[in-house]
Amino acid sequence: MHHLLTTGLTTGSPIKVEVPNTDQRSNDYSEMSLAYRPSHADATYDFKYGVRSVQGGGRSSARETIGRVAAGAVAKKILNQYSGTEIIAYVSQVHKVVLPEDLVDHETLTLDQIENNIVRCPNPEYAEKMIAAIDAVRVRGDSVGGVVTCIVRNVPRGLGSPVFDKLEAELAKAVMSLPATKGFEFGSGFAGTFMTGSEHNDEFYMEGNSRIRTKTNRSGGIQGGISNGEIINMRIGFKPTSTISRKQSTVTRDKHETELIARGRHDPCVVPRAVPMVEAAVALVLVDQLMAQYAQCMLFPINPALQESMELNKQEPVQVPH
Repeated sequence: MHHLLTTGLTTGSPIKVEVPNTDQRSNDYSEMSLAYRPSHADATYDFKYGVRSVQGGGRSSARETIGRVAAGAVAKKILNQYSGTEIIAYVSQVHKVVLPEDLVDHETLTLDQIENNIVRCPNPEYAEKMIAAIDAVRVRGDSVGGVVTCIVRNVPRGLGSPVFDKLEAELAKAVMSLPATKGFEFGSGFAGTFMTGSEHNDEFYMEGNSRIRTKTNRSGGIQGGISNGEIINMRIGFKPTSTISRKQSTVTRDKHETELIARGRHDPCVVPRAVPMVEAAVALVLVDQLMAQYAQCMLFPINPALQESMELNKQEPVQVPH
């Protein structure tokens, strides 16, 4: 292990990450075995399999995302080292508190700005409003949802496959596989449907003598399912946490109507916790696409004037110690 740390390289063997869960409270789930929690996967798992894991919610628990976050951390390192690619997500809405888009500069946004408050919102004024909104429902035993915005800077051009495996389709599938997701927007998203073509199109211009850029970025950094090198921009909607401590009507496993008050520890708003999950899901997609693009188009580039090098400043290869 010491050798790995001193050289900064793996040995080539698979990387193992193990996270012991030392804080489980199985008894919190005893009523779940008898009655279905509204808007949870308790019922659908039974409808599908006829049997389910009760303690902790089984695979429908957001605990499973730790594996994606761990793998995503490795993917982020690869992307950053190879092409300087940075993936940053933050909370842009909690319930009815909406962070205005013009208050965040995606060119200069840093992790520190996001991590300096509990709600992971890069604007201190709106962070306070979001915290207040969560506290207001928490004391009533209720919950709220919100939106995570994710951007990707320094994206290599050419990622994604036309037709079925478009880059935004792969990203949508990855983030919509996270728990509690309810909506996905890309680039201009649904707001773009209110525009005309002349308002929406991203016009091209030359930056310097060799690099083609777009003046605006309503495409969200992807056109025709392929990255164009501009900032990738997406928004993911998360529902209010399903487990609330208020009394709700439900049905038991043996099909009798009843009432349920859920116990256990559950966030009044999952959105701040979803930020690293979104980053990880995006990182895993991009590193897959980077390897696919390298293999498909960069081994023998046909037109290097257009097929830009994906490497960060055409950096030197990593020096492997002898």
